[in-house]
Amino acid sequence: MVVTPELLSAFPILKPLPKPVLSQLSEQSSLKKFARRGVVLTAGEREDMVCFLFEGRLQGVDFTIDGREVGLYFIEPGDFCGELGLFDDGPQPEYVIALTAAVVVFVPSAALREIMLKTPGIINVLGMKLASRVRQMTFQRSLLGLPNIAQRVCCQLWLLVPDKDKQSADKEDSASKSEIANPPTHMEIAIMLNVSRETVTRVFQTLQNQQIVKRDGPTKLLVNDLKTLKQFADGSDELK
Repeated sequence: MVVTPELLSAFPILKPLPKPVLSQLSEQSSLKKFARRGVVLTAGEREDMVCFLFEGRLQGVDFTIDGREVGLYFIEPGDFCGELGLFDDGPQPEYVIALTAAVVVFVPSAALREIMLKTPGIINVLGMKLASRVRQMTFQRSLLGLPNIAQRVCCQLWLLVPDKDKQSADKEDSASKSEIANPPTHMEIAIMLNVSRETVTRVFQTLQNQQIVKRDGPTKLLVNDLKTLKQFADGSDELK
């Protein structure tokens, strides 16, 4: 599959660029397919590429001193990663792997850097993305310090609830609901929280038995009681 201007314009951050700029950028870009668990970006190496995810799902991961894998963040279609090198020419700080079969567009950092310096809108989006990722990873780090494992899992689930639905959990209606599209697997959540998959599964079974969450096929998780999930997440109530 050839990288075309139309393909690049499918990514929100690149869509505002003029057609001639997209055409020039597409000539320098490449497209690669990855199998599940394929390494898209390698920690410690200067990749010189920004990755734009067209299909599938990616995850940024790191490893503890004793070799345990720790998840840092997810990358969904339309999103990008590897952007840190645009600012300091340094090596990639963490691994990025494919959680599913994935199609990724690689855009040279040098070409994108030249464009972003002339386009304030792109710098603004990149800055917002970096700020969001720093906030997310800081919060993710704080989750690892929670001694209550069930609370960790509930916090992770609460993070996945769409922002527009979180507000309804503060209302008196305790029956407020939501749904999480393409939820991570138990193993992926376990990696994010540095616990075993079996531990995550036990917490999910308890949540399901209490009808707080319910699986609706592999691509949807229904949250039937947002208020209670929030209470478990913030520690004001304890999952038993």
